[in-house]
Amino acid sequence: MRGTASPERVAVLALDGVYPFELGIPSRILGAADGRYEVLTCTVDGGPVRTNADFGITVDHGPEILETADTVIVTSMPPSHIPADLPDEVAAALARIRPDARIVSICTAAFVLAEAGLLDGRRATTHWQVADLFRRRYPRVELDPDVLFVADGRMLTSAGAASGVDICLHIVRTDHGSDLANTVARRCVVPPFRDGGQAQYIEQPVPESGAASTAATRAWALERLDEPLTLSDLARHARMSLRTFARRFNDEVGLSPGRWLIQQRVARARHLLESSDLSVDRIAAEVGFATGASLRQHLHASIGVSPQAYRRTFQQAR
Repeated sequence: MRGTASPERVAVLALDGVYPFELGIPSRILGAADGRYEVLTCTVDGGPVRTNADFGITVDHGPEILETADTVIVTSMPPSHIPADLPDEVAAALARIRPDARIVSICTAAFVLAEAGLLDGRRATTHWQVADLFRRRYPRVELDPDVLFVADGRMLTSAGAASGVDICLHIVRTDHGSDLANTVARRCVVPPFRDGGQAQYIEQPVPESGAASTAATRAWALERLDEPLTLSDLARHARMSLRTFARRFNDEVGLSPGRWLIQQRVARARHLLESSDLSVDRIAAEVGFATGASLRQHLHASIGVSPQAYRRTFQQAR
């Protein structure tokens, strides 16, 4: 948790061939957080860079701002621009980053961090289409291509394109709580938290015409997280067989119904830990975990801290 006395400086590094959409995400999302972040864009030499579109961009800053940044975000480029070896000027720019700075990659920029050795021994993700290439090049990185983003200490990596929105909202949520993150999401007209992972976006056969969706059942379940919902309950609500429901749910969300329920319960528990003084046992009951011990287990598995430590962090911030 970072203080709010002065804005956190975020440096966005634009490399050759950058996608304009991803380049604009940090400024748009973090810039909507009530002045909590100062977002500055730079290049490795302060000069203009080509984008993957039919225009280039000019910036006001060179790599020197990386030395003063609290967070550095490296934005993505097409697979054809992924360097097999880190260019000297890129390596020199990354070397300017402070040892305690948070470093974030969007999409294929994970290759840049991995080539610099910053992801060795860590969990990470990148776009699912280049996951096999990433694994071959960087076997020392624990790649998870199924998720939208991974936070491993000060290293954060995200999946393709719009997952840059997800990871920037995660930064706001981690730094300043879910209330502000939800406010930012509303201002930018994006979901504050997306269900599932990348698996739902991987190319697969188009569902048969008229196939029923599990969306209504997911919304129904979110209103009943405190209840002991089973796969049979969900399938019955969706009016599908167990097998059909489980298959369609996984196709749409990228997770099994059971994993999705745990994910939603943990997310709801985190919000209650941030925003209420309810006991851990009471929160566990409110979100559908049988005991406080179960909540502790799932929260630790999800974000690596206990409920007490998580709450203490947000209480200090408030």
